[in-house]
Amino acid sequence: MNKLKSLFFLDPEVIFLNHGSFGATPRPVLENYQDWQRRLEKQPVLYLVRENQEHFRAARKELASYLNTDPDNLVYVPNATFGVNVIARSLDFQPGDELLTTNHEYGACDNIWAFLSQKKGLKVIQRQIPLPLPSKEEMIEIIWEGVSERTRLIFLSQITSPTAIRLPVEEICQRAREAGILILVDGAHAPGQLDLDLDDLGADFYTGNCHKWLMAPKGSGFLHIQPEHLDLVDPLVVSWGWGENCPYDNDSRLQAILEWWGTTDPAAYFSTPAAIAFQQEYDWDQVRTVCRKMLGGVLRKIEELTGLPSIYGENEGSFIQIGAAEWPADWKPESLQSWLYDTHKIEIPVIHWGDRWLIRPSVQGYNRQLDLDLLVKVLGEYKKNVRSKR
Repeated sequence: MNKLKSLFFLDPEVIFLNHGSFGATPRPVLENYQDWQRRLEKQPVLYLVRENQEHFRAARKELASYLNTDPDNLVYVPNATFGVNVIARSLDFQPGDELLTTNHEYGACDNIWAFLSQKKGLKVIQRQIPLPLPSKEEMIEIIWEGVSERTRLIFLSQITSPTAIRLPVEEICQRAREAGILILVDGAHAPGQLDLDLDDLGADFYTGNCHKWLMAPKGSGFLHIQPEHLDLVDPLVVSWGWGENCPYDNDSRLQAILEWWGTTDPAAYFSTPAAIAFQQEYDWDQVRTVCRKMLGGVLRKIEELTGLPSIYGENEGSFIQIGAAEWPADWKPESLQSWLYDTHKIEIPVIHWGDRWLIRPSVQGYNRQLDLDLLVKVLGEYKKNVRSKR
């Protein structure tokens, strides 16, 4: 994997173990992105008026093939949070309606439901999944015990952001379909880490990022909607894509209202197929396998250092390229992230989640075992320094 490092623009002075936050785009993909931007500047009217739909269709087709779904049910959006907002603001929640979710969700999305709680009287039922993780079967039951006759929507991350665990969305989707309850899956971290089959998964709504683990340029995400729900969706921004004069006369209503909402630069969308091609060219299935092995090793070493158990319990299959380990609350975790960067140029998040502190390494194709070995070494230094001052 050492040869892959040269294919990224990342600062060679920084040990970057935080791919999960914003991703990193390979040089060939970024060059493709810049080519699209130059085409826009060369002839903006040709690009944005005459050719725009053709380019969107081609990019959608490639992404749909990657996700194993129909491109007519797919739309590009800037990011997964945007996609969650589209569905959250489209559903006509009534006072007393319930949203079922967990305590492991992304903070920005928690804010969406809190906002609707204030505006619409939506009741948020947040199920507490403990750490270390229980079995998959126990997790399913913990989540499903929150269902009531007022449950309007279930919202779950396929891979959670703060705790980097894989929730049993496949099983919950099946139960939700049988119960007639809508489900929205936040797949922000899934494309590029998991082999996705959206038609088989069967979530009513699924939104994901292309800019994280698929490594497309920033500002590329998608929203997938089952065909029976397409008419439920409203635009967040009303523009030329809505109404009788819509120029998207040959495309679906979904794509008209969500991809045609004013002058924007769609280059990140159009270069997403280049990101898919990059991973195919460099056998990313094998890269992921190596990354997962490296991640498992570093998590175990951190757990040995702290003496704390794995947050995953017996569920090691819960992580792939992003994972988390607990850091003792009395070992100055609030200063750890800045110390790692300022002292050793190691970029890695340290997250305060509930009453725990978690260190969350990401391992991508540009990382080396040396990076992880150094992380463990300097964490040992930090532990020694903290304990010597007690």
